[in-house]
Amino acid sequence: MGKTLDVITIGRSSVDLYGAQIGGRLEDMASFNKYIGGSPTNIAAGTARLGLKSALITRVGNEHMGRFITEELQKEGVDTRGVVTDPERLTALVLLGIRDQEQFPLIFYRDNCADMALCEDDIDEGFVTQARAVVATGTHLSHPRTEAAVLKALTIARADGMQTALDIDYRPNLWGLAGHGDGESRFIASDKVTAKLQSTLHLFDLIVGTEEEFHIAGGSTDTVEALRAVRKVSGATLVCKRGAMGAVAFTGDIPDTLDEGQSGPGFPIEVFNVLGAGDGFMSGLLKGWLTDQDWPTALKYANACGAFAVSRHGCTPAYPSWAELEFFLNRGIKERALRKDAELEQVHWATNRKGDWSTMRVFAFDHRMQLEDLEGATADKIGAFKTLCLEACAQVADGQPGYGLLCDSRLGRDALYKAAGTGLWIGRPVEWPGSRPLTLEPEIGPDFGGLNEWPLEHVVKVLCFYHPDDTADMKAEQEATVTRLFHACRRNRLEFLLEVIPSKAGPVSDDTTAQVIRHFYNLGVYPDWWKLEPMTTKAAWEKSIAAIEENDPNTRGIVVLGLGAEEAALKQSFEVAAQYPLVKGFAVGRTIFADAAKAWMTGAITDAEAVAQMKDTYARLCGFWDAARGED
Repeated sequence: MGKTLDVITIGRSSVDLYGAQIGGRLEDMASFNKYIGGSPTNIAAGTARLGLKSALITRVGNEHMGRFITEELQKEGVDTRGVVTDPERLTALVLLGIRDQEQFPLIFYRDNCADMALCEDDIDEGFVTQARAVVATGTHLSHPRTEAAVLKALTIARADGMQTALDIDYRPNLWGLAGHGDGESRFIASDKVTAKLQSTLHLFDLIVGTEEEFHIAGGSTDTVEALRAVRKVSGATLVCKRGAMGAVAFTGDIPDTLDEGQSGPGFPIEVFNVLGAGDGFMSGLLKGWLTDQDWPTALKYANACGAFAVSRHGCTPAYPSWAELEFFLNRGIKERALRKDAELEQVHWATNRKGDWSTMRVFAFDHRMQLEDLEGATADKIGAFKTLCLEACAQVADGQPGYGLLCDSRLGRDALYKAAGTGLWIGRPVEWPGSRPLTLEPEIGPDFGGLNEWPLEHVVKVLCFYHPDDTADMKAEQEATVTRLFHACRRNRLEFLLEVIPSKAGPVSDDTTAQVIRHFYNLGVYPDWWKLEPMTTKAAWEKSIAAIEENDPNTRGIVVLGLGAEEAALKQSFEVAAQYPLVKGFAVGRTIFADAAKAWMTGAITDAEAVAQMKDTYARLCGFWDAARGED
């Protein structure tokens, strides 16, 4: 039978809490960003981003952090069948900070943590042999129970003819050689650790480490002598990482100098954060190794992936997609601080977004002004009605993918909160209803800092009534708000949907919407989503789509708005829009809820009747879209 996986990593998994402030002590960090962490976990995600089919064997706690790791891995495309939920122990945590270019303090919270309870029973032979390679990391050789699990996986792999690799991943703290406050320490000599490592090195085809890590593996602080000591017990290819000097590979005898090993090109970039760089390096190396590249090519991939990690915040979030890596290798370095390279960062963001939203059937009930104008409407009643809208949306979706909603937080807070974690796509508006020039809801704040409170699954939606013939002052004010909002979204890791309706601000032709789209791209605004009014001509659609694709080939796509149109008119507009693959679906509101809202606010219909009425209309519109797309 063919292999279904390229690589299985085994060992540590944790939640990394990264200090958000740069250049201060860990003691003074005021907030933290939450990412997945642990060397094997990072490598599993990093290789998945590069297109390998990866899996992880580890343990996580039966709590929120354990679920976070599993869900994030699944979003990255990592097979999680080997992730065991421990019923008793907590998921490991790591607190990290960036003090300066050379100091990166970290504290491991790993006392009796879940991943250190990994045992032989967690290693399933049928699962292991689905892969072409197994990658182990050094920490799990530090305890008899976890060592037994690793050795079982390696024994299975070698008996099946699989490839095996070791990332030495030496952390003296995790071998009990340093105190809790010394998590940053990378080397303490120990005959015991050296002996333990050397007892397993013969099991590997590839061994990877820094010079200090080979010092512990070889029992000498002379790197060449350490490599020769490792060579005496292992025929593996040895890859020695040398920091800014790149890395070298040795497939045979160890020469007198490191410079005589095989090497790949390095990438001179600014050092911002070394934490996780080794796991990025390993991900790139495995991509080359497991796709049968020569060592200079594999090392080129590895060095580039390490460079990405060194230049960005976090571990896994810093690693590139395969498309991004190819782009970088073809284009080269334009800005040594890679995180400040706008072109590269756009590719990074756009090719690493998670979730399949190739179909978008969105019930938009983010309306505020239209509901406030209804007879009998109050803020409380509008909020209650929006929970009914959510219920209708959820009933139609019925747990299936490709459904979503637009809901505000000023009048629809309860519905917005209830939608969290349901699997529905969630868009949330920020514009003050009807404003022109564009102003934002007060919750966003004059500094746009309100976005810092948003869940990451919420997509920032803004409606701008913008026309190419607007006055210079009108254009400047609206452009400044949209541009600032876009950058605030990126800083807060939130996707951005830009809705433009030029027809409400002036006459339109086949070129109008395309002009607006190109202009915002020229301002450096790259929406994840575009929300466009239905266009009546083929030329208008083609010009608008060309404007997007020429500027951003990785955009999420377009959703069509409804403008309160009758169902028959929407059906017709869907039939036109569905011809274009970049149009992913619709976001329609008043057509679905207007009649129900008017009757419900005056008590003419019950909650159940309102839900049933909206459900039927929404389901019909979904059917219209699916039929137009040829998916019914």
